[in-house]
Amino acid sequence: MPINTFEKRIQNTPHDIWMKINAIDQLKGQWISGAQLNPQVLGRLKRSVLITSSGASTRIEGARLSDENVEKLMAGLNMKKFANRDKQEVRGYYELLSHVFDSWKTLRFSESMIKHFHKELLKYVDKDVRHRGDYKKTENKVIAKDQEGNAMAVIFDTTSAFLTPKQMQELMDWTLLELKTGTLHPLLVIGNFVIEFLKIHPFQDGNGRLSRILTNFLLLKAGYEYMPYVSHEKFVEDNKTDYYIALRRSQKTFGTKKEDITSWLDFFFGILAEQSRYAIDFLSKENIEKLLSEKQLAVWEYLNSADSASAGEIAENTNVARPTINQALSILLRLKKIERMGQGRSTRYRASQPR
Repeated sequence: MPINTFEKRIQNTPHDIWMKINAIDQLKGQWISGAQLNPQVLGRLKRSVLITSSGASTRIEGARLSDENVEKLMAGLNMKKFANRDKQEVRGYYELLSHVFDSWKTLRFSESMIKHFHKELLKYVDKDVRHRGDYKKTENKVIAKDQEGNAMAVIFDTTSAFLTPKQMQELMDWTLLELKTGTLHPLLVIGNFVIEFLKIHPFQDGNGRLSRILTNFLLLKAGYEYMPYVSHEKFVEDNKTDYYIALRRSQKTFGTKKEDITSWLDFFFGILAEQSRYAIDFLSKENIEKLLSEKQLAVWEYLNSADSASAGEIAENTNVARPTINQALSILLRLKKIERMGQGRSTRYRASQPR
C-alpha cells in the first residue's frame, strides 16, 4: 500500500486521536517490566487473561462459552451442553495466544507467520480442515452476529479471493517497511494493518479472531509489554457495537476518492487507552503488595514504617541481601512509591509523601 494512500486515510485525523496516542505512550512508560515484578503473581494474571481473552474473542464471533466455561474447558472438564465448534475455537485461540505471549520476542512478522497462526487457530475446528492456513478460495463477507451467534447484518464486502494474495503482499510490504523505518508512529501502522487486514478478510473463516491475536503480537513487538496482563479482547467485546460501527464507517470509504480510517483509529486508540490505564492500575497502592516479591515487599513495608533509611539500614532491619534491596529500591522509585534524598553514600530513601 503506497504511503500516500495512508496519508489520505488519516488526513482528517482529529486532534483528540493524537492526544490518545500520547496518553497511551505516557502510560506505556509507567509500566514495569514483568520480569522485575513478582513472577508468580504475573503468571496467575497471564493465565486469567488467556481465559478472559479467549472467551471474549470467540463470543464476539458468536460463541457462547462464558469465562467460567472456558476455564473449565482448559482444565479438561467435559461440558456437553455446548456446541463442539465453540469448544474447538476457544481451545485453538487459548493455545495460540499463549504461544504469542510466551514467544513474541523470537517470532518474526511475515505472511508465512500469519498463515501458520491461522492454521494453529483453527487446528481443532473440524469444519475448517480444508482451508486452515490458506487464503480464501471463495468470496466471504463481514457479518455482525448477536449473542446467540445469529447473523444480524453484513458490515461490508471484502476483497475478492482472486485479489487477496496480491493485497496481502502489498499490506505486509508496507507494514514491515513502516515498522522498520519508524517514519510513522507504530500505533498508526498497527491500526492501519488491522483495519486493512479485516477489509481484505484473507481467510475463509477466523479473520476476526486472528486480527485480535495479531493485534496482541504487534503491540508486544512495539513495546507495549502489558498486553499479557490486561485483556484487549475483553475491551473490544464490551464495546462490540461501537467496534462494528467504527469498522463500517471506515471501511466503506475504501476504494473511494476519500478514504478515511479516523473512525476506526478513534475507536482502536480509545480501547488501547482504556487498556493502558487499566494496566497501570495494577501498579497502584492497592495492588503493590500483590506485585512485589516477599523480600521486595519487606523493603517497601520498612520504608513505610521509617522516616527515612539508607540501603544499609534497610539491610540491617530486614535481613534482605543488598542486591535484592537495590532491585526493590529501583522498582519502587519507578513506581513512584518512594523518594530518593541525597546522593552517593549519603543517599537515603523514604515513602513518597502524599500530594
